[in-house]
Amino acid sequence: MHLTFCCTDTKAEPWLAGLRAALPGAAVSEWTPGAPPADYAVVWAPPQRFIDEQPRLRALFNIGAGVDALLRLRLPPGLRVVRLDDAGMAVQMAEYVCHAVIRQFREFDAYEAAQREERWAFRKPQRRADWTVGLLGLGVLGTRVAQALQGFEFPVIGYSRSPKALPGVISFHGADGLAPFLARSRVLVNLLPLTPETRGLLNRQTLAQLPRGAYLINVARGAHVVADDLLALLDSGHLSGAALDVFATEPLPAGHPFWRHPRITVTPHTAARTLRDESIAQIAGKILALERGEPIRGVVDPARGY
Repeated sequence: MHLTFCCTDTKAEPWLAGLRAALPGAAVSEWTPGAPPADYAVVWAPPQRFIDEQPRLRALFNIGAGVDALLRLRLPPGLRVVRLDDAGMAVQMAEYVCHAVIRQFREFDAYEAAQREERWAFRKPQRRADWTVGLLGLGVLGTRVAQALQGFEFPVIGYSRSPKALPGVISFHGADGLAPFLARSRVLVNLLPLTPETRGLLNRQTLAQLPRGAYLINVARGAHVVADDLLALLDSGHLSGAALDVFATEPLPAGHPFWRHPRITVTPHTAARTLRDESIAQIAGKILALERGEPIRGVVDPARGY
C-alpha cells in the first residue's frame, strides 16, 4: 500500500513521520511532480496536476473540514473524497463562537474602551432570553457549538438543508425555513459548507432579515459573505457588528475595509485548526477499514458539496 502526501502551506515531515508510525506496513512519501501512483492521498488544496498524475487513488483524505477547494478540481468519477469527522476541531469552534457571543452579550468592547479612557463605568445587564443564537448549519461542528452555547443558557435555534433534531434546539430547514430562522437570530453563526448554493448567501437581502442590532459570526468560508453588503448594513446600524475568521481572499489584503472597521473583529482563519496527531489517527483508521473492505464515515457527496 502506498500513501502520498500533498498539502500546500503545510510542513510535510511531521505528517509523514506520524503516518509512517500509524501505518507501519505502508510506503509513505511526499508527492512531487512525476511521482509514482499511490493508493491513498492525504491532501490540502492540491493542484490539478496531482489529480491527473494519480489515476490509481482509492480515496483522498482532506485534512480540513471544508472540501470546497477539492471539489473545484476535475476529479475522476468514483474517487472517494473523505473529510475529517472532527479531529479536535469541534471544541475549538465551540470556544471561538462562545467567546464571540459572550463578548458581544456582556459588552466587553465597551469596558475595554472605558479602560482606555480610565473611566469606571457599569453596563446594564442584558436579558439572556433576548439573545437567541442562530446556527446556520447543524453538522458535527454546529452540534458541538449548540451544546456549548446551551451550557451558558443562551436560546439556540438552528437551520439546515434537511430536517435535524438536536436536544433543546428549535430547528428550521429548507427554503421555507430560512426567513423565519433569520428573523429570530439575534446572533447569526455561519457554519455552512461552501457550495454553489451557499456562495454569497449572506448578502443584503438575507442579512437584512436579521433583527435590527443583530451580530454576525462567520467561521465557515469568506465567500459566503458579500462584503459590500455586510459593510452597508453595519454602517446603517442594522447590524451591530461582526466577528469574521474567514475571508474571500486569504490572507486578508492590506487596506481591506474589514481591517479597520470599528464594528468588525478580524481573526486569521484560526477558529478551528487541524490537530495533526488526532487527524493522523483518524485517517489511518479509515485507511485500514477500507483495506478490510469496511465502510467509513465522512465520505463526501460531490452533488451536495459536503
